[in-house]
Amino acid sequence: MAANHGGIKVFSGTSHPELAAGVAKRLGIPLGKATVTRNESAESLIRISESVREHDVYIINTSCCSPTPTGSSASPNTSLMELLIMIHACKTASARRITAVIPHFFYARQDKKDKSRAPITAKLVANMIENAGCDHVITMDLHASQIQGFFNVPVDNLYAEPAALQYIREMVDISKAVIVSPDAGGAKRATSLADRLNVDFALFHKERKKANEVSRMVLVGSVQDKVAILVDDMADTCGTLALAAQRLAESGAERVLAIVTHGVLSGPALERIMESRLEKLIVTNTIPQEGNARQCPKIEIIDVSHVLAETIRRSHYGESVSVLFNQIPYDTTQPYRHGTDTPAGEEVPGVGGSTQSPRRQLHANHLASSLAQVAAAPGSASSSSAFPPSSYNDPDPPAAAHYFAADRDRQARASAAAAAAGAEEQTPRLRHADAVGLGRGEEKGGSAALRGLMSPMGGGGLPPPRG
Repeated sequence: MAANHGGIKVFSGTSHPELAAGVAKRLGIPLGKATVTRNESAESLIRISESVREHDVYIINTSCCSPTPTGSSASPNTSLMELLIMIHACKTASARRITAVIPHFFYARQDKKDKSRAPITAKLVANMIENAGCDHVITMDLHASQIQGFFNVPVDNLYAEPAALQYIREMVDISKAVIVSPDAGGAKRATSLADRLNVDFALFHKERKKANEVSRMVLVGSVQDKVAILVDDMADTCGTLALAAQRLAESGAERVLAIVTHGVLSGPALERIMESRLEKLIVTNTIPQEGNARQCPKIEIIDVSHVLAETIRRSHYGESVSVLFNQIPYDTTQPYRHGTDTPAGEEVPGVGGSTQSPRRQLHANHLASSLAQVAAAPGSASSSSAFPPSSYNDPDPPAAAHYFAADRDRQARASAAAAAAGAEEQTPRLRHADAVGLGRGEEKGGSAALRGLMSPMGGGGLPPPRG
């Protein structure tokens, strides 16, 4: 499919400009010029400073508490309003297509009516984004997949699973790993990861007295002398992760790590992480994490800007995005490698400053080790399933070209057979039109063809009508 006429334009709100700059860098284009400020009454003032007419526009804003010029933090509501206003501004400026790139979706946890008179706020957000003029939505690891159904426009829900797989393969001894879900709701996500790594799986059953407070957790599965890896889509106050890490350590786990996609880390989260039995908390940068990483040395960051950039590129050129559900598009510098994969003088994404370390040394060593293992054991289970596909992330199989062809052929054959059998047994009948003509006396003896039809011997005919 040909590219959109005007090319790609990428704009950013104030919630995560670092991620937007990384995406633009991966795409090889400058970040779009836009002014986002607030007036004295705290209203958002937005101006698109370059033409977007007939362009394919991508607006990046995520749900988080973003900083303001005064130093205070703005709520996710501010980020949402910025996104809506920017979409509307581009729509009225004659953009060809507008895509909202929302790495962490707004109000994703309010996706169902779980109490009397409770609002389904995620549905409201979807309606607002559509009504503003959005044509397409790109997000990552939705808290509930049914949020995609709240939209009447296409939604691409990306997964952080391939990036998490890469981290585990590089930083963890797979032979001792066990994937742990902190609750029953995340079992599908955790089992998918465990299946692709070909490792064991464990599960916590937890009981809550009220939101963000876990009263009791029961471990189902064995983690004795294992590296326990907790997997979840979101970490907010980290009460669940801290309690789960404590239970895992008491159950004999050698090390305890946690990998989450969205590190909200609100309230006492950083303090709980530092005091917990967690060795590392690995989060993606769908939400800004640089400040949290400086305050808490246990936090490691996985950069996903290249995943978003490749999704944007594929969307613009009309290519399939489903390949990104199972693998990262390409390797890139990662903050968790702490500069060992960064060229001299290049800044590590998510970590300030530069490094003089050799380029991609750690990743190259890991790749060489993996290739050596495959060469040493060709045909083995471990080598033949190095990256087994994920049933959780696999796209639906393509539909058959002629889905009803077999049924149509079968029905046609049955109809033909019935017609052939009926032709041999059926007695010729008088057509309705001829019968009407005879009743009116248009032709006393009927037509010659009709008399021949009605006479078994080919002659005679019907007696002329009376009167």
